[in-house]
Amino acid sequence: MKLNSLQDLLIAEINDLLSAEKQLLQIFPKVIQSATHVELKEALEAHQRETAVQERRLEQCLQTLGLTLRPVRSHGMVGIVSSWMELQETEAQADVRDAATISVIQRAEHYEIAGYGCAHAFAEALDQHEIAALLKQTLLEEEEFDRTLTRIAETVVNREAELHTS
Repeated sequence: MKLNSLQDLLIAEINDLLSAEKQLLQIFPKVIQSATHVELKEALEAHQRETAVQERRLEQCLQTLGLTLRPVRSHGMVGIVSSWMELQETEAQADVRDAATISVIQRAEHYEIAGYGCAHAFAEALDQHEIAALLKQTLLEEEEFDRTLTRIAETVVNREAELHTS
């Protein structure tokens, strides 16, 4: 891939985000199954549904640009997903595992927030307002889910995990 223009960079960012969303959709059922706190499980289930919509928005962005899907691999998300998979193989108290899961999922959200923020800025600079609006909508959803995870961690999960001191 060559990055000769801001348009090329926008396309690369959209493709990376699409790969990231697809990877998350693959692991979400396992993440949800492993969660023990009801509120965390419900938040993850809601975001799984939202992620499917976000995936379609990215596909719409590519269609608007007149492009077809190109298979790429979001290496950043590969690392985050691998981190979660390692966590699942680790012996841990349920509350502590939920706290660790929130930590890993928030890393994924922060990765996406950075990507959506950059892609949105590129689309705006290129006067691709329809694409910018789609990216902004997803950016706001990702930020809201990050806040939701923080609230669940601070009010429930971390407090219960704290009870398991060694």
